[in-house]
Amino acid sequence: MGEPQMCNIVCRKILDKKVAKAFKEKIDDEYRVNMILDNLPLVVPIRRPDRENAVVYQYGYHVGLRGKYAGSKEEKHFINNHLTFTVKYHKDPLSDSARIVGFEVKPFSVKHEYEGEWNEKTRLTTCDPHAKRAVTTSESPQEVEENKEIIFTYDVEFQESDIKWASRWDTYLLMADDQIHWFSIVNSLMIVIFLSGMVAMIMLRTLYRDISKYNQLETQEEAQEETGWKLVHGDVFRPPTNSDLLCVYVGTGVQFCGMIIVTMIFALLGFLSPSNRGGLITAMLLLWVFMGLFAGYSSARLCKLFKGTKWKKVTLKTAFMFPATVFAIFFVLNALIWGQKSSGAVPFGTMFALVLLWFGISVPLVYVGSYFGFKKPAIEDPVKTNKIPRQIPEQAWYMNPAFSILLGGILPFGAVFIELFFILTSIWLHQFYYIFGFLFIVFVILIVTCAEITVVLCYFQLCSEDYRWWWRSYLTSGSSALYLFLYAAFYFFTKLEITKPVSGVLYFGYMLIVSYAFFVLTGTIGFYACFWFTRLIYSSVKID
Repeated sequence: MGEPQMCNIVCRKILDKKVAKAFKEKIDDEYRVNMILDNLPLVVPIRRPDRENAVVYQYGYHVGLRGKYAGSKEEKHFINNHLTFTVKYHKDPLSDSARIVGFEVKPFSVKHEYEGEWNEKTRLTTCDPHAKRAVTTSESPQEVEENKEIIFTYDVEFQESDIKWASRWDTYLLMADDQIHWFSIVNSLMIVIFLSGMVAMIMLRTLYRDISKYNQLETQEEAQEETGWKLVHGDVFRPPTNSDLLCVYVGTGVQFCGMIIVTMIFALLGFLSPSNRGGLITAMLLLWVFMGLFAGYSSARLCKLFKGTKWKKVTLKTAFMFPATVFAIFFVLNALIWGQKSSGAVPFGTMFALVLLWFGISVPLVYVGSYFGFKKPAIEDPVKTNKIPRQIPEQAWYMNPAFSILLGGILPFGAVFIELFFILTSIWLHQFYYIFGFLFIVFVILIVTCAEITVVLCYFQLCSEDYRWWWRSYLTSGSSALYLFLYAAFYFFTKLEITKPVSGVLYFGYMLIVSYAFFVLTGTIGFYACFWFTRLIYSSVKID
């Protein structure tokens, strides 16, 4: 610490055919070398041409680069074999100690030269601390070819900085595009205001008029045939087909929703900073496991409302259906990473720990939640259900289930897609995502949008005397996950340059998991919004 190094020789390598080929492949695929010093990741500072004195940080340096010699048409591979490290430190005036606040590097490709035979005491002529000859350019770069020697060297310089240790991550997490985020928020808010206006119109004008009309004591002469949503009061709370599956999905959605809300709160309070490596994923996994209690409770309550008796079967499906699907996809993807001999593969020990968390904590908690949920008295419907189901009249083309479900998913997706772009960029293009404030606002907007669009479409559905709203309410907002997956595919082909089949499979595999989770989350929000809405309107009218 504090001792500058100049032209330190790390090692000398003679490349064989296999190593030279591997290096070329890594350079072609734009691999980066990542290092950590005092928990700070290594960055390459790059000046932005569009802004004066503005610097962006690239995480890790490239293994090498491709280029052509002047006057030559043949493209060669060059390796970055000399690194100039800059370690920034902040001096504490009270204790006279220093702490590291920055870790930067400038990589160079240099064909090192020396006189005589190589031995441990050989001095380089291209980079010599005694002659104060430092590497500053890559004018004579080091080629990657079979039987060529490569000498790896490095410099270290220490630079005093005004940045305090407590705020050393601020430069890493600097948000360059805050205007776009505000644009995203404003765009989403416009959607919410438009939807809120529609909901307010339905609630205040139409519903108020309907309820007051229905509740007037009509004389025999004034009595008219009932129309609209009041007509289906005897069927609106009839249990749907595949009610057990709906209970399972709603329970899973509650578990997911709970996990995201608590994670967001922790992130907003600053507990999940990127400086705490892996903190976000660990927090999400642990919260998912403990939220199993609420998953079991909500699925059992719904099962009892549907007059279901097989609550243990529903509980078992709630505990296993979503996690097993995700785990199966993840296991296949991980096997592909293992096959590529990548260090990014999750080791067997970690996989076993995940299974232990799932079976040892999550499953029992789902059962405990279900037990308490089923012990409670069933939720009472505001109106009685007829014994014989009512015939549903022929629906207009725009009330077709598939059309209205697909239409309902556009607005929730529209409210989040700009923020989604930043999240995908941070995951797939090696950038930190630390704007949880924006993310929380977008999440609230997503909840409101999902709830409002589902309520609006549910009201239109009931007015056209179609009472099968249970599954439709879940699928209406849940269909936004389809648009999310399509957008991920669009992002893949327009923004990423992935050529290897395994990398493509990994991308689509992980995005499938994300889309499935998004479906469960948004579907549950829409379902509960409709559940509240239908109970509210049918408890407000007098039924003879």
